Amino acid sequence: MREELYRPLGLELTAGNRAAANGRLWPRLRMAAFGATVLAGSAATFLFQPDFQPPPAAPVTVAALPEAKEAPKPAGPSIVRPSAGGGVTIANGDGFIRQTNDLDGLETGSVRVLEPGSLRQPASFAHLPEEALLENSAFGPLPVRAGDGRRPLDVYSGTPAQTGGTRVAIVVGGLGISQTGTQKAVQILPPGVTLAFAAAGNSLDRWMQAARRNGHELLLQAPMEPFGYPQVSPGEHTQTVADAANGQFDQLHWAMGRLTNYVGVMNFMGARFNADPAALEPFLAELSRRGLLYLDDGTSPRSASRDVAVAGGTPFAASDLVLDDDRSPEAIRRQLDTLERIARAKGTAIGVASAFEGSVLSIAQWAAEASARGVEIVPVSALASDPEARS
Repeated sequence: MREELYRPLGLELTAGNRAAANGRLWPRLRMAAFGATVLAGSAATFLFQPDFQPPPAAPVTVAALPEAKEAPKPAGPSIVRPSAGGGVTIANGDGFIRQTNDLDGLETGSVRVLEPGSLRQPASFAHLPEEALLENSAFGPLPVRAGDGRRPLDVYSGTPAQTGGTRVAIVVGGLGISQTGTQKAVQILPPGVTLAFAAAGNSLDRWMQAARRNGHELLLQAPMEPFGYPQVSPGEHTQTVADAANGQFDQLHWAMGRLTNYVGVMNFMGARFNADPAALEPFLAELSRRGLLYLDDGTSPRSASRDVAVAGGTPFAASDLVLDDDRSPEAIRRQLDTLERIARAKGTAIGVASAFEGSVLSIAQWAAEASARGVEIVPVSALASDPEARS
């Protein structure tokens, strides 16, 4: 029995290996405890029988888990974007943000975060358009009032003024034309500065998301008819006086469909257009219908836009000063100081500039210094005249 128990696994027992096994293992066996119980010895003998087979395992019954139910989905389609975790982020008009996994699309969490008493988008997903504020068209998604009355002006507005003191709004336009200039403006300018994107720009959706993540309020610059058109032209898709007077807005809608998440429209050129009430009335009514404001860049002394906007109830703002007609740093600084004096005299002021490198650097430096002097840099919507503003 001893030789059989310690036979090398897989080898037949021969005279040679029997002797080797006896020589090596028997002394060890003698050193084992002599008082092993009879029960243990019997069990060992049974386990090592050549024809021993372990008893079959007892069957285990597992109760069936209840079938997983898919979380209810909100009515209507959603805006879907890739998420950093490999899934997607879904932003709906209901104010929720939903995260899904990357395997089967099941939701992994929903969070709703809104400022008390505010319709503004939470900062966590201000770079995503609200589905309820979009209207599908041949020109792309156009801004529109939501069924519950919310406007793009309400939802996409920047952080409002925090004090009742001296307030300055600065709008930097031409974003999307120069990629380098756009990047510098998005990265360097403080969040209170409003950024205006040219409809003819490139990579607008990418820059829009970057700007919104950095806290900026946005405007869309739409090309509008200047004096001397078409010899003097802001480019393709110009909204003309004749078309607007006839209620035709294909060119405006083309521009609108190039971007999302903006609070209003700003003219690009357009001195002739802004001087014609017959064109302005239906044009501003179209903006108001869609829940947008209009910003007049203040370059034309013949503009009738303020009077028409007030008469028609369109949210409106106008620039007090162009900051970089002269693009030298010294001249820009003088204009910014003048803007501050205007604001201190009447409480508020609006300045406009273009996304030139010198303009961006000068504005960023001045804004930091002005804040230390008690001047608050606010988005342009905070200084707009808005008949529908909530008290």
